[in-house]
Amino acid sequence: MSTTLLPRLASFHADGADRYGVVGDEAIIDLTPEFGTRFKGLKEIIEAGAIDEIMDAAEGRRPSYREEDVTFLIPLANPEKLICVGVNFPSRNEEYKDGQAAPSKPSLFIRFPRSFVGHRQNLVRPPESEQLDYEGEVAIVIGKGGRRIPMEKTYEHIAALTLCNEGTIRDWVHHAKFNVTQGKNFDATGAMGPWLVPFRDASQLDDIELTTRVNGEVRQRDRTSRMMFDFRYIVSYVSTFTTLVPGDVIVCGTPTGAGARFDPPVWLKPGDVIEVEADGIGTLVNGVEDEKHAVD
Repeated sequence: MSTTLLPRLASFHADGADRYGVVGDEAIIDLTPEFGTRFKGLKEIIEAGAIDEIMDAAEGRRPSYREEDVTFLIPLANPEKLICVGVNFPSRNEEYKDGQAAPSKPSLFIRFPRSFVGHRQNLVRPPESEQLDYEGEVAIVIGKGGRRIPMEKTYEHIAALTLCNEGTIRDWVHHAKFNVTQGKNFDATGAMGPWLVPFRDASQLDDIELTTRVNGEVRQRDRTSRMMFDFRYIVSYVSTFTTLVPGDVIVCGTPTGAGARFDPPVWLKPGDVIEVEADGIGTLVNGVEDEKHAVD
């Protein structure tokens, strides 16, 4: 897998405050002091179309923090919409031994930002279930809003890329007949990050390798060129029924190999380490812990 990374933007917490900056060579240039009064966070930077301005401002600056000295946050704390695509790789569809042909339209569901943690933070296994599972995915961030966006124009509407471990409580996605909302939205069961990579070229999406490892073992590996619904189609389709706005996040599907598909299933447990890696984007790393106590 390629390790070449483009310049990237991160949200993080350091010295008692939430911040953002440009990441390079395991160090971060904090741009909050200069731009914090104009842009509260990366969402506001995307809304203003100011990614290039922020990246240019980091040129020649001395690093402010080492990566290990900050707490990474999910890149966009408050997107208006966070939409996920289910069953979007051919081998993933084949896991459902129900005799159904490949779907003609994508399956979609909604997640809440609170259900994600940032890079190097632990996923939290709730006391209600031991069936915490992983799903490595590429996520796209909308930079230019629109409704009924033609497929040939969709890449003009993408601002940035990131990664997602779309963690799932498996038994809770079966609590009802037609929805998966419960099992997809337990607090802190998924992860997003480590950062945003500005989207410049179709080669960043059209045929990149996506890999998920658990404790160093490859569990998922595929290429985005094999997706049943590619990124252009997803953006166009979603924008048919809802207006996309800057900062919206679309999580675009996982390859085969999640823990639920082993016989017997292999669930995540405290101490496990999950890595989601994609060409040109980076590697999202998270551990696992049990929820420490219930919250009223």
